[in-house]
Amino acid sequence: MDVRAILGGLAFAFMWSSAFTSARVLVTHAPPLSVSAIRFLIAGAIVLGLARLAGQSLRLTPQQWRLTIVFGICQNALYLGLNFVAMQWVEASLASIIAASLPLWVGLTGWLIWSEGVPPLGIAGLIAGIIGVAMIMGTRISDGVDPLCGALCFIGSLALTFATLAVRGASSGGNLLTVVGFQMLIGSAALCIPALVFETWHVDWSPVVVVAFLYTVFVPGILATILWFWLVRRIGATRAATFHFLNPFLGVAIAALLLGEKLGPLDVVGVIVITLGILGVQLSKIRA
Repeated sequence: MDVRAILGGLAFAFMWSSAFTSARVLVTHAPPLSVSAIRFLIAGAIVLGLARLAGQSLRLTPQQWRLTIVFGICQNALYLGLNFVAMQWVEASLASIIAASLPLWVGLTGWLIWSEGVPPLGIAGLIAGIIGVAMIMGTRISDGVDPLCGALCFIGSLALTFATLAVRGASSGGNLLTVVGFQMLIGSAALCIPALVFETWHVDWSPVVVVAFLYTVFVPGILATILWFWLVRRIGATRAATFHFLNPFLGVAIAALLLGEKLGPLDVVGVIVITLGILGVQLSKIRA
């Protein structure tokens, strides 16, 4: 793995982890589903424009439409939509920890349902990661966190797990930006319906909220996505995924630094255990 790939992976991990802090700011001043739908509408239009500037075709194959629809609904509408709703009451650090455990659920589901072989290091990583999540959830619930909000975050992670397994091996056909742009627009359309039904539009457009919205659209929404695909092309999906082991630590650290969220001793231990668990799972895939 060369220096450029390492720097790109570190930048991606930071962008991904910071998204929960900016989202926490947004949902405390704006309706979560509505602001998510607008976010994906703007980001999707920009990415499609970039696709055209890059000379990519806006036509999709049947396989690409399958990927686009599944990910548009599962990732943007369910995963991110449910997290935005939950973060009205759940701290950004907890949401980021649950979301960062995605590699664990992908590995566990592949092992239990598809009988995929998992080396001993991977099994140890899965067990450690799940124990770490249980430690943090137990601590937060005992401190008064609404279990329903935590459940929404987990359901979102399970939706993205399903999408990841459902479209694995799908080919991009050379127009990745087009796929990403359309899946964002599909996510926006899917979120519009519940937003119109359940929410009333009111936003406190303070300077902090404006910055959080623009940051969420352009940094984790567009730049991190493009950087991820660049990283996958450069070093492969399995090696690129090893950078996810940084997400629990970075997500908690950014939320603590910018939002002043406090962490107890068990939270710190849980983050370390989850981080090591994810690293173990990803390293076992590389060795395999």
